[in-house]
Amino acid sequence: MEKTDLILLTGVSGYVGGQVLRVLQDRGQSVRCLVRDLKSLPDHLTPGTEVCGVDVLHGGHLSHALRGVHTAYYFIHSMSSVGDFESEDRRCARNFARVARAAGVKRIVYLGGLGDDRGGLSPHLRSRHEVGDILRASGVPVIEFRASVVIGAGSLSFELIRCLVQRLPIMVTPRWVNNPTQPIGIDDLLGYFLEALDLPEGQGGVFEIGGPDVVSYGELLMEYARQRHVKRLRLRVPVLSPRLSGLWLKLVTPRYARVGEKLIESLRNPTVVKEHAAQNVFSIQPRGMRETMAMALRAEDQHFFNSHWTEVFRLHRNLLRWGGAILGSRILDYRRIFVPVPPKKVFGLIERIGGKNGWYFGDVLWKIRGLLDRWVGGPGMRGRRDAHHLQVKDVVDFWRVEYVEPGQELLLFSELKLPGRAWLQFEITPEKGGCVIGQTALYDPMGPMGFLAWYILFPFHKIIFSGMIRALARKAMKEDKADG
Repeated sequence: MEKTDLILLTGVSGYVGGQVLRVLQDRGQSVRCLVRDLKSLPDHLTPGTEVCGVDVLHGGHLSHALRGVHTAYYFIHSMSSVGDFESEDRRCARNFARVARAAGVKRIVYLGGLGDDRGGLSPHLRSRHEVGDILRASGVPVIEFRASVVIGAGSLSFELIRCLVQRLPIMVTPRWVNNPTQPIGIDDLLGYFLEALDLPEGQGGVFEIGGPDVVSYGELLMEYARQRHVKRLRLRVPVLSPRLSGLWLKLVTPRYARVGEKLIESLRNPTVVKEHAAQNVFSIQPRGMRETMAMALRAEDQHFFNSHWTEVFRLHRNLLRWGGAILGSRILDYRRIFVPVPPKKVFGLIERIGGKNGWYFGDVLWKIRGLLDRWVGGPGMRGRRDAHHLQVKDVVDFWRVEYVEPGQELLLFSELKLPGRAWLQFEITPEKGGCVIGQTALYDPMGPMGFLAWYILFPFHKIIFSGMIRALARKAMKEDKADG
């Protein structure tokens, strides 16, 4: 299709829809986003992307949103609804299909779920298949991709895996966790969505897609643990219904419980590719489970490190004071302070931190922490290579430089012996008359001991981190004044 042909994208506030939006904009396509709540729009819209506020469940203004559309991506589901999500999915699909046909839409691209209709599907998978049938009944050509677990940083499936592994040192795994599934990486899924745009007009069909590996959900959990270098025990039990597992999920991952319960119920169904028509139509060669898991972990860390915490500071000010804000399964302690000093001078101080220069506050406490770490087999205080400049992989006492952008950002990774992973991040934001120092302690706890360790040590962290940023500010102003 031509790049000038208009594409309608639904579900942009969700994970898959947001990723499709990114690649469509990178490709230079004309995109119109359909959202129910304009406040849920992603923050990476390009200037040429259109936006329509429409509630598909009720159908108002839907004809306006679909006017002039060549291809529509349908990523709407109601699993987070407190009501009958199957009924709501059905109404949304019927409204969309009817108006799409009347508007002359040439093609609908839809993401459904794998699963054999003859196998007594879960309500979630049954609804996914029914929605595909409703869209096809409109007469508009439909390209339906049926996939199982999507592995990608931020996907619900991946978030459930991460939370379960990191919060539970012993994982109770009932028999249905051993049912086969065929996961696919988000990059490969996006490849299918893009190639669908270039199929001949009028072509449709149901395409089952997945990676080359058929594994169980339990194996996905253990692969995540392996790549995060943590040991997890699996306690196999003969019976534990998906419904009871959903209730258990509410205790472990309450943020994802409502949708996660429906996904877990679907694990009773094998979700593997039976029909291989996609191999004859698309050029995608999906990656294996281990590679996609590694890619997701790298992307997750990179996204987290690239985040800016001003909004978190505003929303979680009290939590940050009394124990840190919890984002997913991670904890952060964020502090910021304005200094009437040029950014370059302030970053120069940050770059000299550690070693013989000290940490500007509580050096005795830092040394005690290093001695304790050495006592349990860690590296302890090792100094630094250069007293004034840092580069990636440099040692800074018991930290290692993971990223440095001169004048802007320094990211240190802790090599202490910890029940989790920790980083210390400094960011400089220029402002009129000076700059703002942003100091973030990031902690990724592994299991209950990881959370316990954070909260036991938080009073000491509060003293050290608050004292350090204030001392940095004072020293910056003192040196700036001395320089005249």
